[in-house]
Amino acid sequence: MPTRDQVLDALRSVIDPELRRDIVELEMVRSLEVHDNGVVDVTVSLTTPGCPIRSHFQTGVNQAVRDVEGVSGVNVSFDVLSDQERAALGRKLGRGGLPEGSLAQVANVICIGSGKGGVGKSSVTANLAAALASQGKQVGVLDADVWGYSQPRMLGLGAQRPHVNEQRKLVPLQAHNGIGVMSIGFFVEEDAAVVWRGPMLHKALQQFLEDVEWGELDYLLIDLPPGTGDVSMTLAQLLPQAKFVLVTTPQPVAQKVARRAAQMAEKLKLEIAGVIENMSAFVTPAGERFEIFGEGGGELLAQELEVPLLAKVPLTLPLREQSDGGVPIVFSNPDDPAAQAVEHAAQGLIAISPVELPVMQEPAPAAAPKPVGMSLPMA
Repeated sequence: MPTRDQVLDALRSVIDPELRRDIVELEMVRSLEVHDNGVVDVTVSLTTPGCPIRSHFQTGVNQAVRDVEGVSGVNVSFDVLSDQERAALGRKLGRGGLPEGSLAQVANVICIGSGKGGVGKSSVTANLAAALASQGKQVGVLDADVWGYSQPRMLGLGAQRPHVNEQRKLVPLQAHNGIGVMSIGFFVEEDAAVVWRGPMLHKALQQFLEDVEWGELDYLLIDLPPGTGDVSMTLAQLLPQAKFVLVTTPQPVAQKVARRAAQMAEKLKLEIAGVIENMSAFVTPAGERFEIFGEGGGELLAQELEVPLLAKVPLTLPLREQSDGGVPIVFSNPDDPAAQAVEHAAQGLIAISPVELPVMQEPAPAAAPKPVGMSLPMA
């Protein structure tokens, strides 16, 4: 049987690439348990909730522990250093603070997902960002729907491209009310199909998280592609503290498919924050309601998952028109029933998530800049 000391010694080979010290010396090994059957459980504490090199630690710990004689399996989990622990580690390193990842100043990361396409997930994301911004929150949108990117059009940014700042970081484009936006659509020809395999997607998404100057945000909304494929799994690896909001339509078939996305989130240990039922009814300009997609699916899903139903968003003509026109309906027509429902969802999201930004320590000495910007693969 392997001993705890043997495993701990093996973990000294796992180096934090930013701090250039091993995770044992940095006291990042939160817990270590060796079971009688040779399975080892390791919990590693990350320096920031949105640590962009989480996958580096996942792979390194797994490989280092498996090389110990007698180990039959490895379970790696993660938590996050508290502000006090971060400060103590900074003092130990002789620094006022620790290197901050690009998401270190983001209070909440919210993934907007669905089990299937066609439920209006991107429209909900754009309007939810607008609703949060209208309530005074600092908001960013990451369009991770690589094959169906639509945030540039929905937020009125067209074919613009981000620039690179002096720190060699990509700067998000600014949409209405200061909403920062990053999308794969900014790096391909307009309306071009993106034909990438898993490793290319992983690299692009990692760069969007690691090399984008998001700055101080109360909320970063991530528009996921439908389903449970590579993109969702990559983001779960890179963002262990993210929350998940499910979008569904009222009919039972959509609700059942959305349940699969919830199962994916649960398996990847992402917290499900709530459900938004979209297209809950068609509301005519005269105020008549027609439940053309059935009713009750969102409420049933929320009850099954034991999470809040954040809103029931109706389908209206202005909602469709403003999505194509590039101005969220929350800004253009706040009295529209769809806008009011999204505002209600934003209020619910604020109520269940903190908006305090992490306590910032005195910055560490700047590292040598690395090239970024056009290293994203082009379609």
